[in-house]
Amino acid sequence: MNIRRMETDILIIGGGSAGCMAAIRANELSPQTEISIWEKGDFKYSGSIARGMDALNIVCLPNLTDPDLYLEAINISCKGVVDAKPSYVMAERSYALLKKLERWGIRFIKGKDGNYRTLQYHVKGRFQTAMDEPDLKLILAGKVVDAGINIVNRVMSIGILKDNDRIAGSVGLNTRTGELIVCKAKSVLLCSGGQARFNLPNSGYLYGTFDYPGNSGDGYITGLDAGAKLTGMEYCSVANLIKDASMPLLAITVTRGGRVMDCFENVIMEGAVTGVSEMNRAANEGRGPLRIRLKHLPEETIQEIENILFTCERPVQERFFKNRHIDFREHDIELWPTEVQLCGGHGMSGIRVDERAWTGVPGLYAAGDVACVPKQHLSGAFVFGEVAAENALAYVQSCDDVALDEDAINAFEAKRDARLETSDKNIDIKEFEYKVRRLIGDYLPSPKNEYKLNRWFEWSDVFKEELENDIKITDGHDLARLYEAEHIIRCADCSAAAAMTREESRWGDAHFRSDFPETDDERWLKHVLVHMDGRHQKVVTSTAPVIGMDDKEEIHEN
Repeated sequence: MNIRRMETDILIIGGGSAGCMAAIRANELSPQTEISIWEKGDFKYSGSIARGMDALNIVCLPNLTDPDLYLEAINISCKGVVDAKPSYVMAERSYALLKKLERWGIRFIKGKDGNYRTLQYHVKGRFQTAMDEPDLKLILAGKVVDAGINIVNRVMSIGILKDNDRIAGSVGLNTRTGELIVCKAKSVLLCSGGQARFNLPNSGYLYGTFDYPGNSGDGYITGLDAGAKLTGMEYCSVANLIKDASMPLLAITVTRGGRVMDCFENVIMEGAVTGVSEMNRAANEGRGPLRIRLKHLPEETIQEIENILFTCERPVQERFFKNRHIDFREHDIELWPTEVQLCGGHGMSGIRVDERAWTGVPGLYAAGDVACVPKQHLSGAFVFGEVAAENALAYVQSCDDVALDEDAINAFEAKRDARLETSDKNIDIKEFEYKVRRLIGDYLPSPKNEYKLNRWFEWSDVFKEELENDIKITDGHDLARLYEAEHIIRCADCSAAAAMTREESRWGDAHFRSDFPETDDERWLKHVLVHMDGRHQKVVTSTAPVIGMDDKEEIHEN
């Protein structure tokens, strides 16, 4: 197959929330700058908010909350392991973001007093601001299209190209045909989401994940290979979600008066989403299945919840509950611990970025779930999409042209061609991914210990050998899934390496080591970084201090 070539000033990888906002902002500031987006799916409905959204989880409304209070709240949630400056910038810019979205016609709910409706989601402060916009992604996509930005669908990044230490572009794979696409660019923005397809969900369905199933850790691995560092990869986020559906529910129901119950009718959580650890503890102690009860609420509130779930969030929920004969006025909603997720939006995993969305690699920026601005949710994706665009634009305008490394491009092509060779290969890619993710579930989630983590590394070596020698590829889609499986395995290696390094327990079930069951602030109130040993091409770990607002240290050396 021929290699398709293209050139742009700024290449945005991922057309979801952060990618859209980055493209829009860059175009606002410099319409003459050439911007391109690579989207793994179809841009119109891609990303984690494929349709609508019910709230911005982090907004500092004047006279109600402020960035300092948000830093207090997020520091408690992250047990101290959070760099203050990126989170502060997100909170500081959140209200201006809300007003910008309003100008675009996106509706935020207000009470009779004219004030925005806020809900208790964080441990301190009413930062969650209710939204009612079922067409949010369509509005964002329309803004990008109207700006004339070049969008290339069905392309996943499989590597970053560099000109010495600088970013020079990316190599992508068409997920339908297997064709390689080479894009020369002065700056690359990674906005390609977190790792949703890690272990298996309780349904056993490969794509039945809470987050967008196209998020297979591509950005983590391409960023890692380009020289960026990952942090929080030991934070294995597990949530109790709708059984067999893995869909959002807590922030919509509990904040409106819903009750999380255990099997003995004990109320675990009501009014605010602050007892997730207690939910996990109840499930582990055999007090499940947990459920959410809504039937005590007024009819008006139940209808509001239904409207959000069935329009703004995931419309398929209406059919799901109807087919199971579940009426919120009569029946509880059963919950179940679901798959592990590595994510900078709902968790603490991702590329370590500073308050400029910079990864430490000249020309490489990251925003959204792929970046570690802990528990940033949609607010962080939007704000840091803009921040990444602003700083990438300044970088592009100040630097000279870049040159492509043709030897590196030829290496990507040779690797692709070898994987297309079908002789003596007989393992189906779907069966292979199922086994990989089943073994990840056996050895990586809590409770963790040295023996289990080492067992994963043994299996990882086996899987990598099978991946290169035994997986039968029949078309471009299979080939793309093979690259995804490679990224899943390598993300698991990063998670295991970070978990092995952090010899303590922290964040409840997100990182509990049975061989180090206590939290040790004296030794481990710091980041565990994962990066590549360039000389030996293997994953290594190191540690770094948490950066506070008044600290002189920088996350990356300038």
